Amino acid sequence: MSETFDRLDATAIARKIRTGECSAREVLEITLNKIAKYNPSLNAIVTPLYDQALKTIEDGLPEGPFSGVPFVIKDLVVSVAGVPSTAASRLCLNNIPTVDSEIVARHRRAGLVIVGKTNSSEFGLATATEPDLFGPTKNPWNPARSPGGSSGGSAAAVAAGILPMGHATDGGGSIRIPAACCGLFGLKPTKARITAGPEGGEALAGMAMQHCVSWSVRDSAALLDATAGPLPGDPYFPPSPKGTYLEASQRDPGRLKIAFSTKAPNGAPINEESAKATRDMAASCESLGHEVVEDAPEFDIETVQNGFLLVFQANTMANISRMNAGKLPEEGMVEPLTMAVAERGMAMSATQYIHALQSLHREARNIAEFYGRYDIWLTPTLATPAPLTGYFKSSETDVDKWLAQILGFSPFTFLCNVTGQPAMTIPSGLTKDNLPVGSHFAAPYGSEEMLFALAGQLERARPWNDQRPSLQWIDDRTI
Repeated sequence: MSETFDRLDATAIARKIRTGECSAREVLEITLNKIAKYNPSLNAIVTPLYDQALKTIEDGLPEGPFSGVPFVIKDLVVSVAGVPSTAASRLCLNNIPTVDSEIVARHRRAGLVIVGKTNSSEFGLATATEPDLFGPTKNPWNPARSPGGSSGGSAAAVAAGILPMGHATDGGGSIRIPAACCGLFGLKPTKARITAGPEGGEALAGMAMQHCVSWSVRDSAALLDATAGPLPGDPYFPPSPKGTYLEASQRDPGRLKIAFSTKAPNGAPINEESAKATRDMAASCESLGHEVVEDAPEFDIETVQNGFLLVFQANTMANISRMNAGKLPEEGMVEPLTMAVAERGMAMSATQYIHALQSLHREARNIAEFYGRYDIWLTPTLATPAPLTGYFKSSETDVDKWLAQILGFSPFTFLCNVTGQPAMTIPSGLTKDNLPVGSHFAAPYGSEEMLFALAGQLERARPWNDQRPSLQWIDDRTI
């Protein structure tokens, strides 16, 4: 029976449960069998919640769009009541929240069944998922490769077919980077589209958002319908959509004006296979009737990169101080990279932090002017396909070198965190080494409906659902 679920998205699984073709308990058993088979090799799920998942079903599920569908929560930022929220750090092993984050409550109201928490880089700093605490997560396409980060655990679980979608967060690309590395669809919503409550009003000065990685566009759209919206007291929130995101994903986007570029703003070299995938995607958009021209926004990339680093430094120290009585932790409690970033954050003045935010706001206005002329900016998602495990080192203590390395790998994604714009990565084929490549689409502030409409059109024109890893390397180990 499990074979019939291998290519089904969450929407289709929920429909089968709703019509009585199968039960939520049967779907859970299939998922747990897949976890037992694949997770020991992948190391994607680090906190199992199997008994809780069964109890959720036995207690009765709400009538939501995904009732009975298994789901995972990334072990970073978001709280699941009674479950350690570690941020993949030894420092937070005893951090056990007493309430769900609002997004988790909304996941539950949508009928999702939480089966575990997934691996992340420590405090989400790395664009790989290799924390000292839990060890590296493997990419289902090639175990020598990283699934990306920091939502690599969720991306690996979804790419391996364990479940159809999983929760992810994104402070500089951490939804879109692992989605591209694992051949998935990943959309980062507009700044504040989903509340950060009740724990906070904004995350990472408003740059961090959360949503999911998935195989299908419609799953992502329907989940955002279920989770979007503020809580009373939120400091700000974007305009509401005109309709539902699910409806948007099913309609024609109309003729869009799309600018594309294969040159990184910071001069990072772009792998030719990644660049070719973007050119091919641009040609596909043109064949669908869109106006496509080669162009890119003009802004001060040095100012943006430096401001981004300063905000990360300060927020890393703030996160650590909450866990450690306002002090730097003892040696060994956090990774060397985390300590180095936190030390820089501790040394910053309030004036430096405010100046960094102001500089980012100025450059965000410069970038926004570009979207007065274009609907979409299309680029490679990443400069290269998935890197080898170990390429990003938690032992690194040179913060400037670390930043140069991650922005050399992902020179486009963080820009939309700075500006607050929505952006998505779409699977764009495989390299000669059978690694996924993604194309990145950024849209004006508040324009998720436009992105979902374009994504749905591209999914219908060049479907990717059957482009899956073979997992033969795992099967060989289990024989």
